[in-house]
Amino acid sequence: MFCLTLEPNHYNFINELGYIPVGLGEKNFNQNWITDKTGKNISGKNKYYSECTFHYWIWKNYLDQLSDGWFGFCQYRKFWCLENYKYKNINFKTIKTQVLKKIPKEYDGYETILTPLQFVNQWKTSKFIKKGLKIFLKRPNLLLDKKKRNINFHFDLMHGENQLTKAIDLLDASNRKDFKEFVNSEVSFNPHIMVLCKSKKKLEKYYEDLFPWLEKCEKIFGFENLTGYGKTRMYGFLAERFMSYWFQKNTKYTTMPILFYDIRNDLK
Repeated sequence: MFCLTLEPNHYNFINELGYIPVGLGEKNFNQNWITDKTGKNISGKNKYYSECTFHYWIWKNYLDQLSDGWFGFCQYRKFWCLENYKYKNINFKTIKTQVLKKIPKEYDGYETILTPLQFVNQWKTSKFIKKGLKIFLKRPNLLLDKKKRNINFHFDLMHGENQLTKAIDLLDASNRKDFKEFVNSEVSFNPHIMVLCKSKKKLEKYYEDLFPWLEKCEKIFGFENLTGYGKTRMYGFLAERFMSYWFQKNTKYTTMPILFYDIRNDLK
């Protein structure tokens, strides 16, 4: 399990979980860490690509070192687990026994495990209007039909109108039509750029589809004009939706719970 973080002082905690500590971002990580700054890398784009700079590093420098058998990715504030823990029942001490340590045999029949679905159409109408009044004025039918509040609509709302549509038009032919149908028909996706996988060939194929597409998207969105949280991490948000679509389409998958606990609250 690769556990990604922005903080060097998280090393002991991650290591004690039995996970592989991965350092991202601008801070200095010593030789005990895996980082995205060695070999062939795009670490300079981390601000915009978020976790994807490490996935690029895996693709270019480490994939041949992985063995088939379960491997995966988590983060310093999002961890895989086998039960749906309530936040009030999670703390810095309990988390060490709550996070995933071994994948049960019941998952043996699957190729990948994704995070639980996040539904994007469940906000109260008033919250949708507050966030995207201009969109609702153009498409008033969204007020009445929750099914039309799909992934594409949600991306318009959170990350810029028509940005996802423009990006999809740059995809290769094998994914363009299906991904467009996915974002325009589905009202949920598997979030957080987290996956458990037991085939490095599947992961490699995903990377081969993802990164050339994101590079093409740079010609449209660039970096200088990406301001605010919703747009600065544009490439990470594109990858998040694409990961959900790609692994649903190309693998036999299931989902597993995750728990949310930011260990920065305790490791300051």
